[in-house]
Amino acid sequence: MSKEEGGALVLGGTGGLGSAIVRRLAQDWDHVDFTYRSNEAKAKALREELGGIADVASHRLDVADEQALAEIVRAAHARSGALRAVIFSSGVHIPQIHVSKLQPDQWHEAVQAELMGFIALVRQVLPVLRETHGSIVNIGSVAPHWFVVGDALSAVPKAGSETLCRAVAKEEGRFGVRANTVAPGIMEVGIGGALMDSIYSDEIWEQSRKNTPLRRFGTGDDVAGITAFLCSSEASFITGQTIIADGGLSL
Repeated sequence: MSKEEGGALVLGGTGGLGSAIVRRLAQDWDHVDFTYRSNEAKAKALREELGGIADVASHRLDVADEQALAEIVRAAHARSGALRAVIFSSGVHIPQIHVSKLQPDQWHEAVQAELMGFIALVRQVLPVLRETHGSIVNIGSVAPHWFVVGDALSAVPKAGSETLCRAVAKEEGRFGVRANTVAPGIMEVGIGGALMDSIYSDEIWEQSRKNTPLRRFGTGDDVAGITAFLCSSEASFITGQTIIADGGLSL
């Protein structure tokens, strides 16, 4: 199977989900750029791992720095000749706190990391994606669709980014731009994996696994495969959709 023409950019490419997405996209695209926040050693290792498969570059980025983001978008577009796939997989560990106990600074931090970064990305990539007829894939969460008590800090910003994807799909489709969301459920990697180590008992997690129709939690490859499909030419008639990847837990 021939590779997709042009290049892909992944924001948050060294996380549990992000690195799986970068690895999968390197199989499908000749040029892949990804960003990381602080772990330069992990970014270097990922570049070296994929160097024989695709032309891979990494960029240090704080998603709150929109000027730096704009420069990275320009660099990825120039390197690939046509930036055609942009994936937002950036996120932070969010504590599980009831709404009544949340403080303004906690809301601000979560919204800044989970929503405002995506808003900035959309603003910067739309001119390029109009030119290349490219697509955006937002890595969201099942939380807006299947709410767990204490998860508002995650669910509210993720609901906003999912809504923005639909807005982009509706308004930018006439320019050939697509936008979709992948909404993972309970994951064994990344932020989900960190939650398993920090909250609830093993018995509670085991009960959640048993309550999942597929009787397992998700992996990075599960999300990466869906993301790669949505970025590909095979998904050229799919836009404005949210694909819930939770093993059936929210049914």
